[in-house]
Amino acid sequence: RISFDLKTVIGVINEDLKENEAFISFSKTFNELNLNVPTVLHTDLANNVYLLNDLGDTTLYSLIHMKKHDYSSSPELVMFYNRALEELLKFQIIADRRINYKHCYPRSKFDRQSILWDVKKRKYDFLKLWVIGFNEQLLENDFQKFSEFVASVNSDYFLYRDFQSRNIMVKDDEIYFIDYQGGRKGALQYDVASLLYDAKAEIPNSIREELLNHYLDKLESEYNLSRSDFMKSYYAFVLIRIMQAMGAYGFRGLFEKKVHLIKSIIPATKNLKYLLDSDKLDFDIPHLHRVFEN
Repeated sequence: RISFDLKTVIGVINEDLKENEAFISFSKTFNELNLNVPTVLHTDLANNVYLLNDLGDTTLYSLIHMKKHDYSSSPELVMFYNRALEELLKFQIIADRRINYKHCYPRSKFDRQSILWDVKKRKYDFLKLWVIGFNEQLLENDFQKFSEFVASVNSDYFLYRDFQSRNIMVKDDEIYFIDYQGGRKGALQYDVASLLYDAKAEIPNSIREELLNHYLDKLESEYNLSRSDFMKSYYAFVLIRIMQAMGAYGFRGLFEKKVHLIKSIIPATKNLKYLLDSDKLDFDIPHLHRVFEN
């Protein structure tokens, strides 16, 4: 944060040129569409720096934490989530038509290879760190079947990639969105799963279902897309997101000793247990199911 003349801006230093180009290109498009994202004030990519307007320090997650995750007594939290899902549809469908996907990094589409990277994070970054036993070949067979199923879903939309409560800012009762430089082409279901099954947010299952239905109502009424088609593969993406997150929690938490990520493991496993107990995972991945139960 840089202060001058009683004003502040955010200075960004990032040596990854491709990532900088993606963020700046996406930001320009989103601003042109009046989406609430940071405004890029100045760039000097030769020196790996750029300036953004200051959106403050309050994230949706910090509000959730301040309210002690008490959604029933904090209707404003549900209101912010509903608004976030409404804005997400604009990113996914309206912005998709204008985005220059040539700037996507590291891949322009959440394809089968990307899916395999995500699901295998659980094997290498979580299962092995916890020394949870599994049959390598049987698990690989399930990963291959699962990735083929998910890769068959329509992915002609903008995938935000990390749409979660820490990347939603709250300022003057408005919400703003950050950290979308990993965006690419992808399926609608992924970002919804990312937001609603964000382990740190600990959204109660009943409220999670209300929020999902709010998104689906808007999907049908405003964008004329089928909720039943969406739901055919939704819980597959929920599983991907949980596995990807648990891989990150395993490596960065257990190995790198990041305490806040270690604390996220228990709510993430609760999300996984909910999926298993509610029989929402209705595709054939028997060994993966057995590993989950461990």
